[in-house]
Amino acid sequence: MVKLLIRFCLNVLILFLLGQFLEGFYLANIGAAVLASIVLTVLNWTVRPVLAFFAWPVTLLTLGLFSFVISAVTLLLAAFLMGDLFIISSFWVALLCAVILAIVQALVIRPLTKK
Repeated sequence: MVKLLIRFCLNVLILFLLGQFLEGFYLANIGAAVLASIVLTVLNWTVRPVLAFFAWPVTLLTLGLFSFVISAVTLLLAAFLMGDLFIISSFWVALLCAVILAIVQALVIRPLTKK
């Protein structure tokens, strides 16, 4: 449970920092970052597996790179659901954020929460 909380807090921090430093990626405040992290968690548990299932042939052909597109679509859906609290200006900004999130999660979050 503690590891889950650490991952959640780090994801909130990453989203908030992306909102501060990346043009085209806007989060209203830290509360919006917390809400965005919750919405993304729910979407990753529900919508993302469905998208991954239907996109597996393309993901296989691109050697897994299409999973970044799925992550970008998930980010855009979260931004759509949150309205003015979370705004992503374009698909390309969402794709860049998906790549940055994946890199930071692989290099920072997973090693910190590993057994």
